[in-house]
Amino acid sequence: MGILEKIAEIEREIARTQKNKATEYHLGLLKAKLAKYRQQLLEPTTKAGAKGEGFDVMKSGDARVALIGFPSVGKSTLLNTLTATHSESASYEFTTLTCIPGVIQYNGANIQLLDLPGIIEGASQGKGRGRQVIAVARTADLVIIMLDAMKGDVQRSLLEKELESVGIRLNKKRPNIYFKLKKGGGVSFNSMCPLTHCSEKLVQMILHEYKIFNCEVLFREDCTADEFIDVICGNRVYLPCLYVYNKIDQISIEEVDRIAHQPYSVVISCEMKLNLDYLLEKMWEHLALIIVYTKRRGCPPDFGDGIIMRRSCSVEHVCHSIHRQLKSQFKYALVWGTSVKYSPQRVGLQHVMCHEDVIQVMKK
Repeated sequence: MGILEKIAEIEREIARTQKNKATEYHLGLLKAKLAKYRQQLLEPTTKAGAKGEGFDVMKSGDARVALIGFPSVGKSTLLNTLTATHSESASYEFTTLTCIPGVIQYNGANIQLLDLPGIIEGASQGKGRGRQVIAVARTADLVIIMLDAMKGDVQRSLLEKELESVGIRLNKKRPNIYFKLKKGGGVSFNSMCPLTHCSEKLVQMILHEYKIFNCEVLFREDCTADEFIDVICGNRVYLPCLYVYNKIDQISIEEVDRIAHQPYSVVISCEMKLNLDYLLEKMWEHLALIIVYTKRRGCPPDFGDGIIMRRSCSVEHVCHSIHRQLKSQFKYALVWGTSVKYSPQRVGLQHVMCHEDVIQVMKK
């Protein structure tokens, strides 16, 4: 029996098992086995043959956004509309056969947008070169799932399932579980809050399935067995995601209103160029980018050319992006903007910057 057959067998077993207190240990064990087989599917232990051609392109710009979706939902049309790049688009499926990169210029930032080939059901198992497409999505800062507004809910659940099975977690935060392997001493289990989804016995059964007999486990929050398995595997990617529903000009206004009120959802029409400015706003917000302006002593701030940083960045990060040796010569900085109580305020390296702050660095 191959790995795919084993995965299908375990999925059938999980589907037909009732979920109650008596079966939670059995289900936890099945989920651990399923995660282990999926990991083997993604990273085969046997040496493969000739290396195939991948889709990945060199990372450039301040952030990277990947477009994922089924064929003929408007990914190439969106790339052509938002960027100066041309990606072939036609009325038949699988027009795009490789990764096409484009650059969006927004708020002074260069955002790399990747138009990936359409994926089909079963992509996580390698169908239709789906594994290469999903591998590129793991390197992105934001995933945009393009959906057809006329059949969006079905496509949405299928795509979420495909990405979930290859270790991509959408719009979720990393579980707050401390896990460390040891050379001896057995399993040390502790929790800082009452656990409703997991128990010490279930944790030990999952660890036994992974052949881990000496480790430290500390639950800092109430997590499920699935989240604990993710921590053990250690290769999960947690990405922000936007669900973009295209072709809204072909459905009723009531349906558009229903879709637009769903979480993380944006409704657009590439053909009629509807709501594209709001999509760019949401992209900027989910990428968590800010712009910081610099100022020389005795001169006005340079608002023409800002530095693009991540939200919650410190003065130290700003110094490193200006010049990597500036931190060693740093004396103090003067900051104007919303991150300080009064302008200008004298700050140190650990001060957290806000959007559109102005900074003047003083050297020793």
